[in-house]
Amino acid sequence: MQLRRMQVSPDTCGGTTGCSQHIVQTPFSAYKDPRETRPGFSEGSYRQMTFVYYASFIPGLQELVGTIVRERLEDVRIKKLLDGAIVFETHCGYDRLNFFCFNNIFLVISIIENPGSENPLESHMKRACKIRETDPRISGNNQKIRSFRIIGSYENKLVPLNEKIKGETERFITRQSRLSVNRTRPDTEFWFLYRREGFSIFMKRLTKHPSFEKVLHPGELPPQLAYLMCRLAAPKKNDTLLDPFCGYGSIPCEGLKHFPLKQFWAFDLDPQAVKITQNKIRGTLRNRCRIQQADICDIFSWLPEGGVDKIITDPPWGLYQNTRIPLGQFYEKTLGIFDRLLKPAGTLVLLTAQEAAAILTKIKTLKQVKAIPILLSGKKAGIFIIKKAPPEPEDLLIR
Repeated sequence: MQLRRMQVSPDTCGGTTGCSQHIVQTPFSAYKDPRETRPGFSEGSYRQMTFVYYASFIPGLQELVGTIVRERLEDVRIKKLLDGAIVFETHCGYDRLNFFCFNNIFLVISIIENPGSENPLESHMKRACKIRETDPRISGNNQKIRSFRIIGSYENKLVPLNEKIKGETERFITRQSRLSVNRTRPDTEFWFLYRREGFSIFMKRLTKHPSFEKVLHPGELPPQLAYLMCRLAAPKKNDTLLDPFCGYGSIPCEGLKHFPLKQFWAFDLDPQAVKITQNKIRGTLRNRCRIQQADICDIFSWLPEGGVDKIITDPPWGLYQNTRIPLGQFYEKTLGIFDRLLKPAGTLVLLTAQEAAAILTKIKTLKQVKAIPILLSGKKAGIFIIKKAPPEPEDLLIR
């Protein structure tokens, strides 16, 4: 068994690779392999095949993503753990990966280390076209997949490719896969990607993820980031969680879907955002969630002091939502409220601009445990993990 079984594991919940992704390729168990024609080939030997995946995620969170992958896949071999991407090898087929932290997942066809060429993408394309045997990673496609296009990426930027070499590569992939070329609206994509770490990859895209700018509201968190923030909070089954700035509901939605918890409280001042959050969180999930339109200053009308185990939130940065008072004062006042809400040894996971880090030290009982710099939509930000210190002995005597 390649999948590690755990009593409490957010990565073993139902789904495929993430709530904002959908499969565009068939499970690998349905692929035809050339070895089927060899004497002695069996389904059991097919299951021993290994697959190499390239997956992208929010830059800065590689340590956490590496931990999640190792926990989820018992047989995994992490070949590269990079800023914003991971390359890993496993016997597990794509349809059984069940990760919620990735933006996109690709099946790796070939990797060239240190290409040593002025144009490593075109060099890799030329080498790929020399393959004569049928490669199941190229030819194995769902019946609904009928067209493809080729994408070039150089150091995280999409780049144009030499038309002659691109045409030769398109014909090569067509021969291998029997797919037709569609450069505008394809069913799948083959990527040639070069990273500054000094390697190029030829790979097939397995997920279809539209750009965040097209599918998210202004200021809305990507669900993958919301999932990772919940993971950092490490909720337990009897915990009460809170997001007092829930916005469009990414954090409570991911927390309720994938983690054990007793109840999740979600507040926001924007009535439209609250309505959208209520529409997202339905069915049995609503049994463990309370969603209210309320200001952070009025929150004690709903929750008692010391009544929250974990606060996971993305407060206003002053970009999409005004704070009505100077941002520094707003954060200082908000942190004071968090301090009153949290139980002793409670956890705060806070996403904000890195410039706000100095303000986080102003509340004596809130101790920063870790700061994780990340890049979110091209903006420098940070995830701050903060613990509420237990009361000092003299404070207990005063009480």
